[in-house]
Formats: sequence, structure tokens, C-alpha cells
Amino acid sequence: MIKSDLVTKIAGQNPHLYQRDVENIVNAILNEITAAMARGDRVELRGFGAFSVKHRPARTGRNPRTGEHVSVEQKSVPFFKTGKEMRERLNKDT
Repeated sequence: MIKSDLVTKIAGQNPHLYQRDVENIVNAILNEITAAMARGDRVELRGFGAFSVKHRPARTGRNPRTGEHVSVEQKSVPFFKTGKEMRERLNKDT
């Protein structure tokens, strides 16, 4: 599912809302999650999961084509851990 599919589905379930308003709401939520993670904060949505940032230290890598050693700078990467309710729902027997 892509963001436009999500907006369409939510708008369909809430006919009293305009699709452009639903799109603004979805964008506001995603922007706030991104901003919080950029500040280094953890974002927890109970029953869904938690977004956090993991920091990877600088290291020496290898170019697979030439075998040459290259330095890889430190970086921050997003990390998502599913919540208990989501894990149970995904793993229940059907």
C-alpha cells in the first residue's frame, strides 16, 4: 500500500471528510513522526509499533567491484519495531 492508497481508503471510510483534508492529516502525521525522529526522539504508537533512530559508527568498507578499501562515514538509520498487538495479529492462525 502506498500513501495515496491509504488516503483513498481513509477518505472512503469517512465520507464526511474531503480527500484533500485526509491527505493533509496523513501528511501531518508522517511529517511529525519524521521530525521527532530527526530530533532523536522515539515515536511509539501503542498496538502498532515504535519508530526510533539507530546510529551506525564509521567503519572501513570494501568496494565489491575493485576490492579497494573505502571509509564509510557514520550514519543514522530509521528503525521500526512492531508492537505486541500487531505481531499477534500477523501471526494468528487463520
